[in-house]
Amino acid sequence: MTLPSWQDEKLGTMRRAALWLLTVVGEGEVFTKEQIKNAFPGKSQADRRVRELRAYGWKIDTHREDAQLGQHEQRFVAQGQPVWESGKTTKASSALNETQRRKVLTRDGNRCRSCGITPGQQYADTFETAQIDIARRKVKLPNGTSAVQPVAECNRCRVGGRSLEADLSVVLEDVSKLGGLHLQTLTGWVAADEREFSVVERIWADFRTLPADSRDEVRKVLGLPPA
Repeated sequence: MTLPSWQDEKLGTMRRAALWLLTVVGEGEVFTKEQIKNAFPGKSQADRRVRELRAYGWKIDTHREDAQLGQHEQRFVAQGQPVWESGKTTKASSALNETQRRKVLTRDGNRCRSCGITPGQQYADTFETAQIDIARRKVKLPNGTSAVQPVAECNRCRVGGRSLEADLSVVLEDVSKLGGLHLQTLTGWVAADEREFSVVERIWADFRTLPADSRDEVRKVLGLPPA
């Protein structure tokens, strides 16, 4: 099907921006605010119109979702609804307003639920600081269906976790099998929404991140043969 021209001003800036992304930028490619400005001269809100496409299922990443992008760069990841087809599109129900975003961040302790880092905290061994935003996590429910639920994540974990699917049914089944001290321990962690790791557990976690040659050095210290 032939697409309308992105230069047709009768379509309005948001529809033109969608067509511009498809036909000029291309999926997977990077564009800048300056390119938007040059493509839509005289349209002071053109960059905002591009952002509005996210509410229609368009996937457009910034440096918050993709650490490889610069401050003024964005990546057109995937097309959403064909907004240029008048009357055939509706805003995606997953779009969150500011009040909903703040509620999610508050419920999640204003920290990344994947790695635990907080806003402004530096990642280990780097000068990069964390930014916390809302990711959408696919969750498999006990009834066999799937849902997309919002969760607070840092910029690094969002990039690495796009394809992850949480399985609530497995977690609930595992919880149902616990008893005695194990159940009491888990209940305490869940109630506090926090767990203190022992020194041995922290060393184990660090060991798991080492390359194979470095892991062999640790094994040597422990009197174990190379893996």
